[in-house]
Amino acid sequence: MAGGGELPLRRPESVPDAVLQGIFMRVGAEWDGFAATPERLLDAGDTVVALGRYTGKYKATGKSVNAQFVHVWSLEDGKAVRFQQYTDTLQVAEAVLKGQAAVQDR
Repeated sequence: MAGGGELPLRRPESVPDAVLQGIFMRVGAEWDGFAATPERLLDAGDTVVALGRYTGKYKATGKSVNAQFVHVWSLEDGKAVRFQQYTDTLQVAEAVLKGQAAVQDR
């Protein structure tokens, strides 16, 4: 949801702080009541899939989101080694952009 930043994934020792600063702190500062609520978990061995919703109101525009998400976690030796998310990025972009069309020609 924060978007725009890259995490230093080539240096694993810096990833936890990069996630904290680059995602969680930023989301907390920019969104009111932001939540990622899992509604269903699917166990596929070394892969776990979470289906859920992102909700919250973007402070700068006052616009709310209620977007579905899918999180795909890859595990090795019980530890998360990869994460991929899918969500309604248009809905998020429309909440973030002030009076601007997120997409010119729909």
